[in-house]
Amino acid sequence: MMKQILLPTDFSDNAWNAIFTVLKIYKDMECTFYVLNAYKSDLLNVLGDKSQQRLGVIYDSLAKNADLELEKILLYLKKNHFNSKHTFETLSKSDNLVGAIKKVLLEKDIDLIVMGTKGATGAKKVFLGSNTVKVLKEIRSCPIMAVPETYNFQALKRMAFPTDYSHLFSKAELHVLLELASLWKTQVQIVYVARDFLLNDGQKLNQKFLKKRLKGLEISFHKANMQSNVANSIDEFVHDNEVDMIVLVHYKHTFLEKLTREPVVKNVGFRTEIPLLILPELS
Repeated sequence: MMKQILLPTDFSDNAWNAIFTVLKIYKDMECTFYVLNAYKSDLLNVLGDKSQQRLGVIYDSLAKNADLELEKILLYLKKNHFNSKHTFETLSKSDNLVGAIKKVLLEKDIDLIVMGTKGATGAKKVFLGSNTVKVLKEIRSCPIMAVPETYNFQALKRMAFPTDYSHLFSKAELHVLLELASLWKTQVQIVYVARDFLLNDGQKLNQKFLKKRLKGLEISFHKANMQSNVANSIDEFVHDNEVDMIVLVHYKHTFLEKLTREPVVKNVGFRTEIPLLILPELS
């Protein structure tokens, strides 16, 4: 079955890196890639009603530039990254990033969003940039992969799946994880991050069901002692275990939700140099 993948781009290096990464990850799967540029100008608020004509000229210029740059991307990919399993389409939308993505999700029945992400200034490892945070906050129905700009994909040998076993995961929620792990014969490392590792009956049941959901894959169970915060604990586990991707399910009241609040992202961030795959809560 053809996979539909959305690639938002602002023509930056980190957006390019996300494209290169996803082409390598899905090299053996039939995919249609939609390369999207949203070009809405903030000048609308600045210029006001008096400058509508001037604004029209600016929008026309932005639209032409978006089409031109998207055409360059298309030509480059066809010439340098030809794969008979892959097809590409370009989309330009006069909208902000989140609005444009929402429209395309409905129009194209997208299976996965892959975006490049740049960290806070002066903090090399922090990669949940403002655009990524906005998309994570607003788009809750589609899996999102955030790729750091310095990441160089080689293989998907190990994925870390942090959980506190408080949630019963459905097969649908875990679909992209199952798909990628099957594609790459990946070891899935389930990481229980806590200060106290005693499981209650509900957690034990959820752990049992998770094991069942991941049947057929190479899985291993791990414990990570809670450090100053969950992000630091996962960061340490990732480095100690040479993990290639972190997978999280975006359900309510998780540390991920806390991390996507602006002050926390600004001051702490989610420090990692590998892609983060965010799966939507569906159950």
